[in-house]
Amino acid sequence: MGKIVHLVHQSLDGYIEGPNGEFYWPANDMGVSAYLRELTGTAGTLLYGRVTWDFMSDYWPRAEQLAFHPGDAEFAPVWRAKPKAVVSRTLTDVPRNVRVFPDIASLAETAAGEPGTFLLCGGSELASSLTRAGLIDEFHIFVHPVLLGGGRTVFTEVNTCAPLRLTESRVLDDHIVLLRHERIAA
Repeated sequence: MGKIVHLVHQSLDGYIEGPNGEFYWPANDMGVSAYLRELTGTAGTLLYGRVTWDFMSDYWPRAEQLAFHPGDAEFAPVWRAKPKAVVSRTLTDVPRNVRVFPDIASLAETAAGEPGTFLLCGGSELASSLTRAGLIDEFHIFVHPVLLGGGRTVFTEVNTCAPLRLTESRVLDDHIVLLRHERIAA
């Protein structure tokens, strides 16, 4: 049985984007890059909502030309090789190694019957929907030392209480805190 892992970068005050959609602030230092490569390497499928997919599918195929950080250039071939999945009712034109799920129910059915991890990268709408449905098994949250003062939060209208267990906390690159939590079975 597969599992769904949510990976996200957030500011100390709980935002994943600034007030005007800014996403320049996450530090992509070598420790974070190494962790992301390792986590992605063990994932079976990279999972995205439509908005995050549009960004990722534009950037990673040509990251070697666009990258400001050496970790991006190293990660790009890994990203391109991994199977990917997108939850979207409107997306139709995708590369061969990308599956499109029209809703979270069809994703959940596939994830339950497939070994390996679906690694949800970023996003708030899909993460919130999956959290409301109790489908995220682990949360990997990078807390960055920045205050954004507003913007988009990690979760919106989750309206559920879900007990979690802290399985790891560590400091990466002397300033980014990684928090890993597992969902506790009810």
